[in-house]
Amino acid sequence: MTISFNKADKNITLGGRVALKVFLERQMKKEGIRIGCMQYVFCSDKYLLNINKQFLNHDYYTDIISFDLSETKGELIGDIYISVDRVKENAKSHKTTQGNELLRVIFHGALHFCGYKDKKPADAKLMRSMEDKWLKAFLKSVTRALE
Repeated sequence: MTISFNKADKNITLGGRVALKVFLERQMKKEGIRIGCMQYVFCSDKYLLNINKQFLNHDYYTDIISFDLSETKGELIGDIYISVDRVKENAKSHKTTQGNELLRVIFHGALHFCGYKDKKPADAKLMRSMEDKWLKAFLKSVTRALE
């Protein structure tokens, strides 16, 4: 299993990387997904907009784009691009911390690989519920580890 956190054109502070990797692997395993390689790439709005245009023919900002590059069923190989600019804006609009919003988006990308969708209202509601569930479980596990 390999999970990596990389930057394209934006630096980001992401504490607890080891705990986050362990958590992601455990949660995805519960969903029936074995991680071969999952890469998170942190970038700017401009960088992600270019990806959105080039690969998805969408001309708008987004907070995250996930690419499933798997060749073998049951072993995930995927890239997740996250706009740090959108995370900051989303944190303001959702009245949460940037750290919690970043975790939510990280989990959102992983959940896409687990088969969760977010285009239809009912799907988006389930996705948000799963994000909240994973966020709560992760924060609880980190807090417990510090006690």
